[in-house]
Amino acid sequence: MSAPPPAVAAAPAPSNGELIRRLFRLTWRYRLGCVKVLAIQLVLLTMGIFGLSFTGLGIDYIRHKVEGVPLAPNRLHLALPEDWPWLHVLALLAGLILVLALSRALLNYVYFVSVNKLVQQQLVVDLRGEVYEILQRLSFRFFDANTTGSIITRVTSDVQAVRMFVDQVLIQSVIMVISLTVYVTYMASLSPGLTVACLATTPLLWGMAAWFSRAIQPAYAQNRTLVEKMVQTLAESVQGIAVTKGFGREAEDRARFETANQACYDQQLGIFWRVSLFSPAVGFLTRINMMVLLGYGGWLVAHDQLPLGTGLVVFAGLLEQFSGQVNNIAGIVNSVQQSLIGARRVFEILDAPIEVQSAPQAVRRARLEGAVRFDHVAFSYSGIDPVLRDLNLEVKPGQCVAILGATGAGKSVLMSLIPRFYDPTGGCVLIDGIDARRLHLDDLRRNIGLVFQESFLFSNTVAANIAFGHPDATPQQIEKAARVAAAHDFIMQLPKGYDTVLGESGSSLSGGQRQRLAIARAVLLEPAILLLDDPTAAIDSETEHEIFEALDRAIAGRTTFIVAHRLSTLRRADFIIVMENGRIVQQGRHEQLMQLPGPYRRVANLQLVDGRELQLERPAAEGAS
Repeated sequence: MSAPPPAVAAAPAPSNGELIRRLFRLTWRYRLGCVKVLAIQLVLLTMGIFGLSFTGLGIDYIRHKVEGVPLAPNRLHLALPEDWPWLHVLALLAGLILVLALSRALLNYVYFVSVNKLVQQQLVVDLRGEVYEILQRLSFRFFDANTTGSIITRVTSDVQAVRMFVDQVLIQSVIMVISLTVYVTYMASLSPGLTVACLATTPLLWGMAAWFSRAIQPAYAQNRTLVEKMVQTLAESVQGIAVTKGFGREAEDRARFETANQACYDQQLGIFWRVSLFSPAVGFLTRINMMVLLGYGGWLVAHDQLPLGTGLVVFAGLLEQFSGQVNNIAGIVNSVQQSLIGARRVFEILDAPIEVQSAPQAVRRARLEGAVRFDHVAFSYSGIDPVLRDLNLEVKPGQCVAILGATGAGKSVLMSLIPRFYDPTGGCVLIDGIDARRLHLDDLRRNIGLVFQESFLFSNTVAANIAFGHPDATPQQIEKAARVAAAHDFIMQLPKGYDTVLGESGSSLSGGQRQRLAIARAVLLEPAILLLDDPTAAIDSETEHEIFEALDRAIAGRTTFIVAHRLSTLRRADFIIVMENGRIVQQGRHEQLMQLPGPYRRVANLQLVDGRELQLERPAAEGAS
């Protein structure tokens, strides 16, 4: 039951600060996993410092044995055995360095596995499931306002972007802060003056990072929009492939996708250029630190103010590690912007108002009688332009009402209010005398069967499609529903009968077969109310006859609303309503309406029966009107 896209007022966009706070709250759910990976990094950091110290100690020991230079005390207070042969001491240091290297390799493996388990297996899966669960609860208004491409992108790549905040922003930032603190502290303990000289460019690096973060964010927002358009173009191309081929528009369709794809590439290339320029700039500034180290540090060693091994070499290793962490700023800034853009779009779904849901003290009714009354019902998507206007209609249990009207008259909206795909903006819809908004939503919808103009079938077995609304149905119940829908015979002719797996959207079946499966799916619920949205509009006359046989059995004993334009359908109804501009302008049986001037008779006179135009007698009073 399609409806035009509503004009939904956009909520104020959250600031980056608000997004970051929400991302921190999201990460807090996985705090134990985060603490684990941070603890591993602390151990790796400690092992790295010991490895550097052993290397520096070895260099000082070699100078001590070869050049007679006195061994300077080291910051880790490591003492070497004086009574050992010096080659044995070097072998011991080399062995310790090798053991540390192997241990670091193993621990790095554990770290990457832990991070992957945390963000891929826990956060991503949980968040994607949470987003999907919210999507299932949102009203049609949300899906009217958002394209398929937008929704798919948010559930896939945008959730992955949120994941980046945890492992590539939060964890990496904490690791960077801890590492830089340890490195600076250790370097300052070796030589405060050299530390200040080598790190003089660091404030400039932080300033560059802050500027780059603000400058790059709009580009990432635009890229996400372009990717969304590209995905939407792809989705439409796949869904409309028959139309494309039928009109020989493959070349134009390829060009349309290539344009969208190229736009993503060009815009992403601009981002890469900026990131590629920022990273070398950061790297260049960190190389200046090494120049200062060689100049000033070499002078200190030459004047015996700093040991070569445990002083300059260890300092150089720490400075290299420091520079490596600082170089990560470019990656962290890049990840921050991607994660903020993705988080904004994911949170838009998580924060979307669930307009249609069960009331706190909802009335439970396992079985409804099927009486439906529209009491002064009004509806508007935007709150300004009404789609339904003061509509009153009463349908008794078991009655069949046909709805006729031009496009935009409000037919589908009227039917959409019964299962609460939307709620009225004025008046109320009463089911068995109870406001539908007071009934429990699950109970309400389990008592309503739906058959659309183009019924959707899933890529599953025939039996699973029929039992979609009642997955616990027995094979006997499924077959009974199929027989009611006149579908059993053609199902048994399929390769595996009820176990035949259908192609996407039931593409391997004819239109009439798909409709009969849809009818079987609806009647399997034994619904009190049946909603049929022009189910014979897209099929031929012979198939229509087969569908009507099924419909006649399905309708029996059920309150039925059927949108129809063919006289063969309209005649079957207990009464007909004609809608114009959201109002009921005529109401009655076919014979009664044919005696009155108005839209019903005008439409009826245009109908074809057996290939001839139906010429209905006009009452003399109407004349030539």
